[in-house]
Amino acid sequence: MSSVKIHPSAIIDPKAELDSSVEVGAFTTIGAGVKVGAGTRIGSHVALKGPTNIGKNNQIFQFSSLGEQPQDKKYKDEPTALEIGDNNTIREFCTFNRGTIQDKGVTKIGNDNWIMAYVHIAHDCTIGNNTIMANNSSLAGHVDIHDYAILGGFTLIHQFCKIGAHVITAVGSVVFKDIPPYVTASGYDAQPHGINAEGLKRRGFDADTILQIKRAYKALYRNSLTLEEAKLELAEMQKSCKEINLLSEFLTSSNRGIIR
Repeated sequence: MSSVKIHPSAIIDPKAELDSSVEVGAFTTIGAGVKVGAGTRIGSHVALKGPTNIGKNNQIFQFSSLGEQPQDKKYKDEPTALEIGDNNTIREFCTFNRGTIQDKGVTKIGNDNWIMAYVHIAHDCTIGNNTIMANNSSLAGHVDIHDYAILGGFTLIHQFCKIGAHVITAVGSVVFKDIPPYVTASGYDAQPHGINAEGLKRRGFDADTILQIKRAYKALYRNSLTLEEAKLELAEMQKSCKEINLLSEFLTSSNRGIIR
């Protein structure tokens, strides 16, 4: 522990495990069962509770609270966990809770996520990779956020909802149902407003693929088809455009139903 760059005012439990390259700011507390990987920088006044496993090269800004017990009345001090991957930016005043035994028992955040100030991630949520969660976004329990999704500031997600890959929500959106991949959504409650074409361009989707995704969106939302009829049409489309598979698979796995 002597080679770790720890401010003298920080309090580190002897049962915490920190790589020798980890930096810890002033007045931060790190509890038993916390593991922190190489290159991670932890700011001042951060509270980390275990069991929590934090990967490599993360930057955690001041006043965040990560790994605290879930805000669930059923929780009875069971040994649940928080897992955070690599290369994440976690800004000021974020709160990530551990899981519950009623679900997966773990809250998971993947890699390369950009999580802005005051974001709340509740128990048993799963965050993919390369997501952006703008200031004051909040996830209730059991929410899944898929890769490259972007949540606008003050977006609120109801428990058990799934947000598909490449989705973008507008500021102040309130989401009560699943949002399929590629969709732009806004409102209270959130409604679909086309596809996230600009985001797809930035991620290297070519013009023809984006056109096919627009056609799939029209089948799902604009052509007055029932959901089952739309699924059949998407099944035909995916034969010539593999990116439609992501949309079809999401619709099959949706439990809460989709915004529509």
